[in-house]
Amino acid sequence: IYAVSEHGEGNEAVNAFSFDKQTGNLSFINKQNAMGADPCYIITNGKNVVTANYSGGNISVFPIGKDGGILPASDVVNFSGSGRDTIRQKAPHLHCVEFSPEGKYLFANDLGTDHIYKMTVNSKANADNKEKFLSLGTPPVYNVKPTSGPRHITFTPNGKYAYLITEMGGTVIAFEYNNGDLKEIQTVVADDMNAKGSADIHVSPDGRFVYATNRLQADGLAIFEINQADGKLTRIGYELTGIHPRNFNITPNGKYLLVACRDDNKIQVFERNQETGLVTNTGKDIKLDKPVCIKFAN
Repeated sequence: IYAVSEHGEGNEAVNAFSFDKQTGNLSFINKQNAMGADPCYIITNGKNVVTANYSGGNISVFPIGKDGGILPASDVVNFSGSGRDTIRQKAPHLHCVEFSPEGKYLFANDLGTDHIYKMTVNSKANADNKEKFLSLGTPPVYNVKPTSGPRHITFTPNGKYAYLITEMGGTVIAFEYNNGDLKEIQTVVADDMNAKGSADIHVSPDGRFVYATNRLQADGLAIFEINQADGKLTRIGYELTGIHPRNFNITPNGKYLLVACRDDNKIQVFERNQETGLVTNTGKDIKLDKPVCIKFAN
């Protein structure tokens, strides 16, 4: 298991743990400096770990050692520029890194410049051969509407479509996806309050529904149905949640949706109606301090 420590001033870190699935115990292996302030997102392909560093305005690559620990950064990709919002977009703010469905590409969302950067992945790169893991793709960048603030992106299980949540715009942007190319097809509103705090987005395991969280006002979950013929979205509901739903996830069997309500110190457990896509709060909250990310073990 790999996790970031979202700090700055030299305390930003990437941490490696071994995980015993029988007991649920975590054992710390090691950590490395994240090479960019306030890392807020982390992924791995099993050979390398990649972080998105929000205040650092960059992404970092860390080879994985034989013991599962993290080796020093093999590459740091720095970005430049700014956006139209003179307060929140003075500099690049990398918020998410996500592999494409076939693993050939990595997309990096930059809230500060309204860009989605495309990187080509070298799947052979590892700690032994020391080959470069990422290089700029073609095209190297996709632009979204100014002051949107792209945050997280997710793909449908069949790999045909991608959906982007914009933090400042409060919208979901739908794309057709084909072999590394994103083609924008639709923009729909997720945040009716224009609170500029939209957060996370996921597609249901059956590929039929998209869910997106909003914060700061009317904190909750916007629910959309996917048109299977063209990937476009129709909003079908809105479910209020606890305070500051920064992250959520859907159980692999699709039965439940868990929302990490950071400022309510709880994870809410919603039951999903897998036919309608709507959710119902079970009331079986999981109490813990400041939850910000939920993942399920394979």
